[in-house]
Amino acid sequence: MAKITYIAVVSVPMFSHQASMVEFCKRLISLHQHIHVTCIFPTIGTPTPAITTLLESLPSTINHTFLTPVKEEDLPQGVPLFEQVQHAVTQSMPSFRNVLRSLCSTSPLSALVVDAFANEAFELVREFNLLAYIYLPSSAMGLSTLMHFPSLNDQVLCDFKDHTEALKIPGCIPMQGHDFPSDLHERSNLSYKIFLECCKRFSLADGFLVNSFSEMEQGTVKALKEHYRGSNKASIYLVGPIIQTGPSSESKNMSECVRWLEKQRPNSVLYVSFGSGGTLPQKQLDELALGLELSGQKFLWVLRPPNDSTEGAYIVAAKDDPLQFLPAGFLERTKEQGLVVPFWAPQTQILSHTSTGGFLTHCGWNSTLESIMLGVPMVTWPLFAEQRMNAVLLTEGLHVALRPKFNEKGVVEREEIAQVIKGLMLGEKGNEIRQRIEMLKDAGVDALKEDGSSTRALSQVAIRMENFQGHA
Repeated sequence: MAKITYIAVVSVPMFSHQASMVEFCKRLISLHQHIHVTCIFPTIGTPTPAITTLLESLPSTINHTFLTPVKEEDLPQGVPLFEQVQHAVTQSMPSFRNVLRSLCSTSPLSALVVDAFANEAFELVREFNLLAYIYLPSSAMGLSTLMHFPSLNDQVLCDFKDHTEALKIPGCIPMQGHDFPSDLHERSNLSYKIFLECCKRFSLADGFLVNSFSEMEQGTVKALKEHYRGSNKASIYLVGPIIQTGPSSESKNMSECVRWLEKQRPNSVLYVSFGSGGTLPQKQLDELALGLELSGQKFLWVLRPPNDSTEGAYIVAAKDDPLQFLPAGFLERTKEQGLVVPFWAPQTQILSHTSTGGFLTHCGWNSTLESIMLGVPMVTWPLFAEQRMNAVLLTEGLHVALRPKFNEKGVVEREEIAQVIKGLMLGEKGNEIRQRIEMLKDAGVDALKEDGSSTRALSQVAIRMENFQGHA
């Protein structure tokens, strides 16, 4: 009987990160059954229904535990989501230490895998003598940016929002300062300082596990490996594409969406969704609605209530009926053209349906990989976090998406929306994108095969975990 290797993983209290981490664990133990995993989750308040549902169908070799909840009232209010998450991770450290101590007393843990933004947990790695890995639920381009951010901080003397030259990061497409997350636009922001300290802790990792694949980001991977060649620094493993594999829970919206899609022609529907919490200001919501109508294309739109308080707000618990915020008469005028569903829809089922021919997306990495692996061309509409960087990769690097232009007031107007949608769904450029994304999909499938690049990378990680005898 093979020796069991025990590891622990820790995420952050954001569902998109939690879901990606869980899928990574499922992929790891499906290939290496002798590895047993304990998933550790910091939470803000009680665990969300989304994460508890996700954890219901885990295999027996993956356990999970929730840390002592952080009370929402104990967190700073009115600050960016990233800042709140980091405060929650900090407040969870005592509970996390207790859980690790308990695990190590019953099972000889060999490794700790932490979310990129939970790497404060590295302060416990040496205490418990563990291998330390960072799991990045994003691209290799994102990893390169994080690794080089301390250097950029020293090189760029002004705020990134005021930096007029393209930022050149090894292996990455040149980006503008405004392509960085908005939290990083000004050095005086507390979020900026927290982010910088988080990036500096990357040097403590023994390895990086990236949810991407070599064939998609060859230039970035080459640059990262050259940067670390001949050093004793951490190894980089591209272990993706890791996307949702378990079935979503049945709901009224699921059956409604599938029934509607069954009535549409192949590749005729544009799926519109901004992820699990993305919202638009009311003015932009109006323009998007009227742009969809003006395009004349079939659409399936997952709608959330608008939010005007912050750019690209992230809201999970909105309760207002979103349909009431649509322009007057919109639903009646478009009842033969589209379907609007409130709050949630079965994304993988929609993207995999033959009727779906395009995806207007916020460019969250989970959604991006799902669209690539299901061969669906994209219109990029980034809102927050690293989504603008992802949009640059998709449009200027991989050329598998179109990106609408904002006017001088920061709004995408209805005519621009309609033009980009028709370009993707009907135009020659859209056909070229469709061919490229099919090639990328095939490369992703190959990466996950028994002899694929990602499978080999994950095997290297597993072997290192199995053979680890403690730090000298």
